[in-house]
Amino acid sequence: MLTSNLTSSSSTVIFSISKPRNPIKPTLLPHPNLLSTRFQSQSPPHSPFPFLRNPTSLIHLSLPTSRRVLHGYHSQFSSKPISQIHDSSSKVIHLSETCDFPSGFSSKPTSYIPKAASESNRGDGEGESAVSNPVDKSKSKTLQLAVVFGLWYFQNIVFNIYNKKALNVFPFPWLLASFQLFVGSVWMLILWSLKLQPCPKISKPFIVALLGPALFHTIGHISACVSFSKVAVSFTHVIKSSEPVFSVVFSSVLGDSYPISVWLSILPIVMGCSLAAVTEVSFNLQGLWGALISNVGFVLRNIYSKRSLENFKEVNGLNLYGWISIISLLYLFPVAVFVEGSQWIQGYHRAIEAVGKSSTFYIWVLLSGLFYHLYNQSSYQALDDISPLTFSVGNTMKRVVVIVSTVLVFRNPVRPLNALGSAIAIFGTFLYSQASSASKKKAAEKKN
Repeated sequence: MLTSNLTSSSSTVIFSISKPRNPIKPTLLPHPNLLSTRFQSQSPPHSPFPFLRNPTSLIHLSLPTSRRVLHGYHSQFSSKPISQIHDSSSKVIHLSETCDFPSGFSSKPTSYIPKAASESNRGDGEGESAVSNPVDKSKSKTLQLAVVFGLWYFQNIVFNIYNKKALNVFPFPWLLASFQLFVGSVWMLILWSLKLQPCPKISKPFIVALLGPALFHTIGHISACVSFSKVAVSFTHVIKSSEPVFSVVFSSVLGDSYPISVWLSILPIVMGCSLAAVTEVSFNLQGLWGALISNVGFVLRNIYSKRSLENFKEVNGLNLYGWISIISLLYLFPVAVFVEGSQWIQGYHRAIEAVGKSSTFYIWVLLSGLFYHLYNQSSYQALDDISPLTFSVGNTMKRVVVIVSTVLVFRNPVRPLNALGSAIAIFGTFLYSQASSASKKKAAEKKN
């Protein structure tokens, strides 16, 4: 075994020579001058070792004048007392090389680059790791958002289906809407009590700031439920796609200004909704007004939330929605008792007769309440992780998925002009999200 330890530019190379398996004859000893050798190595540019990346790396090996005894044979080594390994950047690299010769000398010895050499290349390894880590994080985040969007769409579809089934046999939207807020409130209380979700600090200013958004949320929710009870789910969602129109109008009244591109983008929404309303088979005036009032309620909730909750940005979206649900329940349930409370018992018995099994009716109501909260929870989680533009596009596509799904489930008749109007309205919503995002970017660039 022949081992050479090369350390720095002024170090002495010490050879430790063990007894070989096959004795070396004196006549086979190499000429002493051959030990001062110049090696040239070729390595691809992507070699991980810096001193091999240059295709003309040179290794100079020389030994000080000394007399060594090789298994009883004397040999004179003569050279300059310098031992270095140089590369094109003139860096000194510590190298330990072990050559194993099983039987005599081999033309291709096995070379191992130990830790000392790898440490000299640590900078390059860290760079590659720094590049790969963001890629892994980006893939993980993309997968997480895909799961959140998938759950958001699926939960919304389940809610709309079972909400409509319950309303078909129990047409009391005020009670059903109250129950859905109740389920959401209990859900959030469980999360906070088990510390699965951090509970925000409650203060009187925070509760006061929530009163306005919770009131408009209540109006938007109950109006949508009334619309669902009167018309097809698909028609309600087509009308609700006109929400950007109300957002632009109310925001402009309150002092905001929009470029002409935004105003032009809402024209297809108005035209499409009008065409869908005129050609809707299950058209009902109360259903239409319920969807329109729902748009007004949710738009005012969003506008009011930006102003009243500006000082409570530390509260995340899920906690904010949880407290809005609790306050909305306190708003809605007393009114629900006053509006339709006297009819609930008779309506319950008729619903059981229509369904056949009371457990089936209970499951429908429970699923509508549970998935109402879950799809809103997923939407708030998605909004925390993505840009408003991506959320708007995702919300537009969500309406398309819900409309198609409910039409297939309930087999609602759809006229060609009705389908065309729905498509135009939804496309207008997409144009609005693009125009709105572009105007916000220009405003941000002007500020900078």
